[in-house]
Amino acid sequence: MKKIAIFGSTGSIGLQTLQVIEQLGEEFEVVALAARSSYEVVAEQVEKFKVKHASMTNEDAAEKLERLLPVGLCEVSSGAHSMINLIEIADPDIVVNALVGAAGLRITEATLKAGKVLGLANKESLVVGGDLVIPLAKEGQLMPIDSEHSAIFQCLQGEAVSEVSRLWVTASGGPFRGKTREYLNTVTPAMALAHPTWNMGPKISIDSSTLVNKALEVIEAHHLFGMPFDQISVVVHPQSCVHSMVEYVDGSVKAHLGTTDMRIPIQYALSYPQRFKAPVEPLDFTQLGSLEFLPPDWDTFRCLSLGIEAGKKGGSLPVVFNAANEVAVASFLRGEIPYLGIEYTIEASLNAARFEELESLSHIEEIDAQTRIFAEDYLKVL
Repeated sequence: MKKIAIFGSTGSIGLQTLQVIEQLGEEFEVVALAARSSYEVVAEQVEKFKVKHASMTNEDAAEKLERLLPVGLCEVSSGAHSMINLIEIADPDIVVNALVGAAGLRITEATLKAGKVLGLANKESLVVGGDLVIPLAKEGQLMPIDSEHSAIFQCLQGEAVSEVSRLWVTASGGPFRGKTREYLNTVTPAMALAHPTWNMGPKISIDSSTLVNKALEVIEAHHLFGMPFDQISVVVHPQSCVHSMVEYVDGSVKAHLGTTDMRIPIQYALSYPQRFKAPVEPLDFTQLGSLEFLPPDWDTFRCLSLGIEAGKKGGSLPVVFNAANEVAVASFLRGEIPYLGIEYTIEASLNAARFEELESLSHIEEIDAQTRIFAEDYLKVL
């Protein structure tokens, strides 16, 4: 039985991870849960899975959680540092990092340093800190949960990376594929949250609609697989059943196909190197119809090129790109700025940023904080 700790247990990936564990029964034991403030959800999870350790970022939420739980059932702690301590205290075999945003960076570092297997859904960890955390990972220690990176990982099994000529990262195109920039000026949060093929949390749904998410995934693929940026391509695939492809030097291409359900890559990350019965219905090839593959609309969705260029330049610029986006997306979801304000905030932040070589995680956090201040000030006059 593998022991699992889930950071971000109340978000989309965290909830689906618990669904996978529930279905697989005795294969896994949940030993720790962590979340920001949704204490009522965590209380239900603790009681259902008999979890011994829980941590809440918000101190008030931790106190309310403790009052909800039966005495002695679970040890509750609070604060960002308490989350890191969970890795040592609960001693999991696998840590699922499903936190949203750059906040997951310290969990990624601590997990790898502790020698635990990391099921990584928090792509921002590698986007902002890949140069510093990837060297900490031993072979087989880092398991991608993003569907695209899980697909590439599976396509690379039994192959020599030196024989790979290109990684093809697929994108659905989001809810506004084929739309004009004039149309994007009219987009509301409700419209942007309505993804055509995936069921995801609010932040990643907005990122998918702007193609910021695809830029983040290209940077993540660069770090995960050691592939130069000029050998990573994005292709729009509206049906979303081909999750990514690997092209080899002899012209052969391996593609990974599957149902559009995140429980498949989650289960693979937990069960690797084994495979268990599918948590969802498999693809029915007789019902798929035609599959389309199209180039991205770089002119309409400028966040894609802004992010990839930041990744190519490296250093502090991916940190700036990510932080500016997080600030702008939060503002858009609150109804404070127009949809294209996300792009404008990112571009202004990158233009104002000074390139710096990253020296430490504290240095990353300093740049992140400075960018957020700039972005917040920019939004006031947008």
